[in-house]
Amino acid sequence: MITAPRSDSAARYAIYWAPPGDCTLSHLGAAWLGRDAATDRRLDRPAIDGFSEEALAAITAEPRRYGLHATLKPPFRLAQGRSAAELEAALARFAAQRSPVALPALRLKRIGRFIALAPRAREAAIDALAAAAVEAFDGFRAPADAAELARRRAARLTPAQQANVARWGYPYVMEEFRFHVTLTGPLDDAVAARLEPPLAALFAPAIAAPPAIAEIALFIEPEPGAPFLLARRFALGPEER
Repeated sequence: MITAPRSDSAARYAIYWAPPGDCTLSHLGAAWLGRDAATDRRLDRPAIDGFSEEALAAITAEPRRYGLHATLKPPFRLAQGRSAAELEAALARFAAQRSPVALPALRLKRIGRFIALAPRAREAAIDALAAAAVEAFDGFRAPADAAELARRRAARLTPAQQANVARWGYPYVMEEFRFHVTLTGPLDDAVAARLEPPLAALFAPAIAAPPAIAEIALFIEPEPGAPFLLARRFALGPEER
């Protein structure tokens, strides 16, 4: 059972793509992370030769908290005067005005120090969906506080990414956006090199023909540091009657 946030102001919200719960990618990904974000249930992780369960738990700790997903609009707190009910209603309208998007074959890829699943090339339709979500829901986003802005600015960001932080509260949006499903926390090169082959084998059944982006999902972090929960899915396209 998903616990409701103590208050709208304490919670953070995010708009993600999460693979359908009945697809291979969802089953493999949730098992790899050791957690199902839709139910907040712990799952048995598949064994990986050369890595203990404790090591794998540490490797997946960060993405496990967020749940298996690809980010469309990054986590945000609600602006003053906005409510979760308003956000859900806006999401329903947004989803109804958009069409499903084909997701090309995925591959294992290093993004910085992380391992993720990502398309081999950028897809304009996916980029457009993410950009539309960032812009459409920016009015729901509370401005970043001084500590958050300072933390972002202390990172090694390009001028374009710094401009995104100032405008949208997050560096990797709009032209800096790259669709991906994060599978690990930050890794040393040696650990990443050892992990990539068995991880590619584990996800091979799921990535050649991944499911379409036919819905978007609202995720909620009920309170700071809590695991993100998949609260509701919104099908893309007009509602069937």
